[in-house]
Amino acid sequence: MSRTDDGEYEIHGRTLGLSSLDKVLFPDPGITKGELIDYHERIAEVLLPHLRGRPVAIKRLPDGLDGASFFQKSVASHFPPWVGSVEVPKRQGGTIEHIVVSEPATLSYLANLAAIELHAWTSRTDDLERPDQLVFDLDPPADGLDAARDAARRVKEVLDELGLPTLLKTSGSKGYHVHVALARRDDFEVVRPFAADVARVVAARDPRRFTVEQRKDARRGRVFIDHLRNAYGQTAIAPYSVRARPGAPVATPIDWDELHDVEPARYGVRNVFRRLGQREDPWHAAWDRGQDLTSARDTLDALLEDAGR
Repeated sequence: MSRTDDGEYEIHGRTLGLSSLDKVLFPDPGITKGELIDYHERIAEVLLPHLRGRPVAIKRLPDGLDGASFFQKSVASHFPPWVGSVEVPKRQGGTIEHIVVSEPATLSYLANLAAIELHAWTSRTDDLERPDQLVFDLDPPADGLDAARDAARRVKEVLDELGLPTLLKTSGSKGYHVHVALARRDDFEVVRPFAADVARVVAARDPRRFTVEQRKDARRGRVFIDHLRNAYGQTAIAPYSVRARPGAPVATPIDWDELHDVEPARYGVRNVFRRLGQREDPWHAAWDRGQDLTSARDTLDALLEDAGR
């Protein structure tokens, strides 16, 4: 980020008018908006492949963690013309001109709006109806983090039996996300029930610890195998997105052998680059290896039948 003679900034080939760079967004440990912008400038090369071509919802906190927050999906009239967008049909009718991150400078522009979190669709703009990933969100119940880790392992076990390679990331919040890269042959009407059935198998194999009950009061301390993000218009936190939590943690792709040691908020704005300097992004080629669900569907039906016995 370099400052121009007229007080604006050059970032990734774009000129941006940045403001309030000294405003503290994260009181603990004192991370400013300027540092958030700097993070997005530095992380763009790693983050963008996971975000490019997807509708994005941003969580903005103009006054930082101590202030109010709101989600924004649509491109505002004051956005520069180079910020990407796509007209997205709503299921209930009408359309929305959805934000799309098409180039690195967009990340810095959104950070200047105090867009701390980036939530991405599981499908891309060239075929919004066909997702390129499955997502399972696994947060711990009151009894601790080990339950969420065990849930992630159980989800992986079922997906392994289906012949579907898995990807793992910390949520940057309280738990973990398990993803499967898809070949984009199936639409949400196929993918959504597939994910739900995977969750049912996991819960049926150990109903004392895992559940698919959506109501919190019905879970009774069990881990909810959350498959609900696998639907049109739903989002998941993007890899390497910052979370609006103390310390500015980052949702971080990790290898499965790290699950036991890496807590969900282990990596953040100030230490994730040390990690990336020591090892390659585990998801660097994730979307080049999409899987077909056709053969896995028959196996999943058999697992469902066995689980119901």
